[in-house]
Amino acid sequence: MIALDEIDRAILRALAEDATQSAGALGRKLGLSQPATWRRIKRLRDEGAIAGQRLDLDLAALGFGVTVFLGISLAAKGRVSLPDFERAVAAIPEVQTVQHVLGLYDYRLRVVARDLSDFERVWRRRIMTLPGVGGVDANVLLSEERLAGPL
Repeated sequence: MIALDEIDRAILRALAEDATQSAGALGRKLGLSQPATWRRIKRLRDEGAIAGQRLDLDLAALGFGVTVFLGISLAAKGRVSLPDFERAVAAIPEVQTVQHVLGLYDYRLRVVARDLSDFERVWRRRIMTLPGVGGVDANVLLSEERLAGPL
């Protein structure tokens, strides 16, 4: 576990909100100099607290109006090659996340599509033909709110 003080937490909260902020702008908000802020950000990266940066796309604006979460149960546990399943599902462009989970399902997927008929095409032609798929449960996303997180 990485030791964080209140300034580190404030930096992480601010970068989680807007990762494009410069060290100078962030330092001004937090009452630090640009070099001090930059050193802290570099330490947070080096120690693994900051794993990367992502671009948050507006999927609806790009024509992907439907998001569906799928719970996938594998047909024959222990006889299905998990790496084969994971490789095959990762090759589907509409699948945004693949999570191997414990519980009711073996995998949880986040799938985007242009509309419900496009999702049905992805489901029939791509998801249901994956190696080892037994059961599939779908939940259509109605709305989403991003929460600040534990910091």
